[in-house]
Amino acid sequence: MNQRIIQNARIIAADEEFTGSVSVEDGIIRAVDRGNTSAPGAEDWAGDWLMPGLVEVHTDNLEKHLSPRPGVLWNAHSAMMVHDAQCAAAGITTVLDSVVIGDLDAGGARCQTQHTSIAALHQCRDEGLMRVEHLLHLRCEISAPDIMEVFNQYADDSLLRLVSVMDHTPGQRQWRDLKSYRRYSERDGRYSNEEFDAMIAQRKADQQAFALPHRQAIVKASAARKLTLASHDDTLLSDVALAVEEGVGLSEFPTTVEAAQAARDAGMAIIIGGPNMVKGGSHSGNVSAAELAQRDLLDIFSSDYVPSSLLLATFMLGSLAQWTLPKAVRTVTRNPARAIGMEDRGDVAVGQRADLLRVRMNRVGMPVVLETWLAGKRAF
Repeated sequence: MNQRIIQNARIIAADEEFTGSVSVEDGIIRAVDRGNTSAPGAEDWAGDWLMPGLVEVHTDNLEKHLSPRPGVLWNAHSAMMVHDAQCAAAGITTVLDSVVIGDLDAGGARCQTQHTSIAALHQCRDEGLMRVEHLLHLRCEISAPDIMEVFNQYADDSLLRLVSVMDHTPGQRQWRDLKSYRRYSERDGRYSNEEFDAMIAQRKADQQAFALPHRQAIVKASAARKLTLASHDDTLLSDVALAVEEGVGLSEFPTTVEAAQAARDAGMAIIIGGPNMVKGGSHSGNVSAAELAQRDLLDIFSSDYVPSSLLLATFMLGSLAQWTLPKAVRTVTRNPARAIGMEDRGDVAVGQRADLLRVRMNRVGMPVVLETWLAGKRAF
C-alpha cells in the first residue's frame, strides 16, 4: 500500500474552502478532514492551497513547439515532451491536446504536423514518458477541402475525447473584423492588397463549397461514436441554434454576449480562453472573458495558447464579487472533466483520483504551482 497524508493545507473543495488534511492511498483520495491530523509522517503544507489538478480541454501549446519559427518544423517527440513538461509545471494533470485537421493554408505547418503530432502523442504515452495524462481533441476546420479524409483516419482513435467544428473563414465568427484578420494573417509575412483580396476570395469559395456538408458529416460521425462535440466561435443566435439542433454540448469561445447567453439558455457549457481573462480582453477584438464572467456566462476556462493562464485566470475570477474561489476552481477542474465524461477527477473528495496541486501566492500576488501530483505520484 502506497500512502501519503497531507496536513495543514488550505483545501479548495467543490463548494468550500477550509484548512484540513487529505489522505491518499494507491493514487486515490481516501479521506478529507477538517483540522490537523496526528497521523505519523503527515506532510505539513504550512497553509498552502491544496486543489485538484487542472483539466485542459483545448490547448494549442503543442503547436508552438512543433513550429517554433515560420517555416521551421521541429521533431514531434521533442515538441511533445516539452509541451508535457510545461503542462505539469502549470498544474495541468489532464490535457486534451488540440490538433487542427484541415489546414486552410495549403502546405502550412498544421497540415505538415497533424499526423506526426498524433503519432508522437501515442508513442510517448505508450513508452510511459508523460508526466501528466494526454488525450486528443480534434479541431476540424470544416471549410478545408481535405478535412474528411483526415477526420476519418482518426475518428476511432482510442485517445479521442472531443471534436470541435470550426470555421475560420474571414468575415464571420472570430474574424468578423477583416483588419484584425489581416494583422493576424501577416504575423509571419506581409501580403500585398491583391494577394490579401485573393486569399479572402478563395477562403469564401471554399466555405461555400465545403463548410456545410463537412460539418454535417463530422457531427453525424461523432454522434454515432458518442464523442463530445463543441462548436467554435459562436457569434450569432443562428450559430448557437445550429449547434443546439446538432446536439452540440459545448460552446467554445463565443464571440458575443448574445451568443453566450443563447448557449446558456440552451444548456450548453461555455468555454472561454484564460489568456482573454489575464490580458483583459480578446486578442481578436471579441467579447472579454471578464464581461462574460460578470454575467455568469462562463463555465470552463481553456488555457488556449498559454498553459500558465489557467491558474492565473482562475484566481482572478475568484476575486470577482459574484464569484468564490471554489466556484472559480471548478471552471478548470470539475466542470471540464464532467463536460468530457470524466467522473473520476476534478474534486478534492473521497474516491477521486489523487490529481492534486500545491499552490502558493507569491509576493506580487501571483499563484504559483509548487507541486503537481498525478494519481498520487509527483509530476512536477
